[in-house]
Amino acid sequence: MNHSGDIVKKLTERGYRLTPQRLMTIAAIEHSDGHISAEEIYAQVVSKYPHVNISTVYRTLELLKQLGLVTDTDFGEGRVRYHPVGKGHHHHLVCQECGATVDLDETALTPLKDVLLREYGFSADLRHLAIFGRCGKCGS
Repeated sequence: MNHSGDIVKKLTERGYRLTPQRLMTIAAIEHSDGHISAEEIYAQVVSKYPHVNISTVYRTLELLKQLGLVTDTDFGEGRVRYHPVGKGHHHHLVCQECGATVDLDETALTPLKDVLLREYGFSADLRHLAIFGRCGKCGS
């Protein structure tokens, strides 16, 4: 499945212009093996399009986030990382000692979501989270 084609198609359907900067930002996200920061995206885009400004990358990421095409996650490293929604929802366990991250299937948090709704009347948006703690190697 060509996810960047999906994002491009959705932007076109909604009347957004497909500038070279937007297309390169989308390509950087889609071709990333995991989660990618705005700075990493900017480095890729500026290597091909030297006159681009990092604020253009940030605006594109904000648009994609508002349209529900990407999610952002704070891994506790001082910057947010982006992930295309088309690549699935999952969460991350992040070790605060060694920095290891483990993907956690979103169904693991279904009981929490159910309790929050039932007990508190709160509909939680649990699409993409980082949960901090210590991994098995580093101890508890």
